[in-house]
Formats: sequence, structure tokens, C-alpha cells
Amino acid sequence: MQNWKGRLRASGIHLGISLCIAALAAVVVFGWWYPYPYREISGGRSLFMLVVCVDVVMGPLITLIIFNRAKPRRELVTDFTLVGLLQLAALSYGLWTVFVARPVHLVFEYSRMSVVHAVDVDPTLLARAPADLQKLPLTGPTPIALRPFKDQAESFDATMAAVGGAPLSARSDLWQPYANSVADILKESKPASDLPTRFAEQTVQINQAIKDSGKTVDQLRYLPLVGRNNAWTVLLDAQTAEPMGYIPLDSF
Repeated sequence: MQNWKGRLRASGIHLGISLCIAALAAVVVFGWWYPYPYREISGGRSLFMLVVCVDVVMGPLITLIIFNRAKPRRELVTDFTLVGLLQLAALSYGLWTVFVARPVHLVFEYSRMSVVHAVDVDPTLLARAPADLQKLPLTGPTPIALRPFKDQAESFDATMAAVGGAPLSARSDLWQPYANSVADILKESKPASDLPTRFAEQTVQINQAIKDSGKTVDQLRYLPLVGRNNAWTVLLDAQTAEPMGYIPLDSF
């Protein structure tokens, strides 16, 4: 019984340390890589929770199994060092997975918005993007747009690549600055005042998003937004097309 009390105490201490490290990791993940609402749109929350839960449970559980006060101090230090290194390796690999899956751009894709993730971008095509877009951001997605196709052949090739699984919005050779497409974005978008009419059952949520944007409904337009596994709606400034808010609403 005394031995189990010691094991539980050691495991509890280890759990506390693991939770503190997980909290620091959460600051980086949700503060930099997956700012709201991309932790939802890009699945950052579920991916991070999977990584952290496995790591937080693994270390304390191993400590519960191997801890024994009867062991020499040197052996205990060796055991804890190995467990710590194993846990650190697992956390590092998990965070790397979260990092490479992070959202990097909010792309205007001719008639809608799409979120592009780092893992989707072909490095060979990235070199063909405009110079200021060749470096993927580390602190959350930036708005960009796709340029018009040069000809029918390029349009056909891009369409076939998309059918083959290469997202059109991830084609970095088609990227251009967001400002270059403001007129097209405003043309394709629709008045935000249409949303409460189309989705009357979600009026409260829509009105709250409009209020949070700091704009009146007449100062906003909207476009559907394609995420990793679901569709949202992005509210846009009716003059500048700047993204002003997001609603978990499929507005296609």
C-alpha cells in the first residue's frame, strides 16, 4: 500500500508537470498557428487535443508503472530521464504534425474563400509564386487571391489537378496579392443582410457575428468559406473586402 501511495504521488507530480508543458504548447498552437476561428475551421483543436492527451497520459502512466522507492537513486534518475526523453520526443513529433498542418492562407478562389494548409502546398510550385508570397506565414493565415487563368489550357490543367486531389487554392503558381482581387471579391460576394433571410433559424448567431465585426449589416458582404472538413461563412468589409468576421454556417 505504501508503495502504491508513492507511485500515485510521483505520477500525480508528473501529470502536473505534463499539464503545464501542454498549456505552454497550447499558447503557441492557438496563439500563433491556429488563431480563432482556424482552430475550428482547420481542425486544430481536435488535432492538438489528440496529441496532448496521448502525451499527457503516457508519461504519468509509465511513471505509475515503473516508480519504486526501493530502487537506487541512480536507477530512478535514469528511469525518469528515459521517460522524459520519450515523452518529449512524442510531444515534439506531435507538435511538428500540428505545425505542418497549420493554415497559412485564406484564399479567394474565384467565387468562394478557401483555407490553404502548409501540408497542401507543393514546394516546387511555391518558387513560382510572387516573391512576397513564397514564405509561408507562421502566425496565422493571411488573405491572398488566385489570379485569372492565362488561357484555356492553364484552366484545364488546374481543373484536372484539382480533380486529382490538388486543391486549386493551394496552387501557389496562381497566387496573387489579395488587393489585386478586391473588385472581383466584392462582385462575387453577397450582402450580409441576406443571411438572416436565408438562415432564419440562425439569426441570433448571425447578428452576433455582425455585431462582433464592428460594422453594421449594410457595411458587410459575405462569401462561403471552405475549411478542412466543413464550410463556414466569412464576413467582408463592403468597401475593402477585408475579412471582418466568421460564422460556422454553410452559406453555399
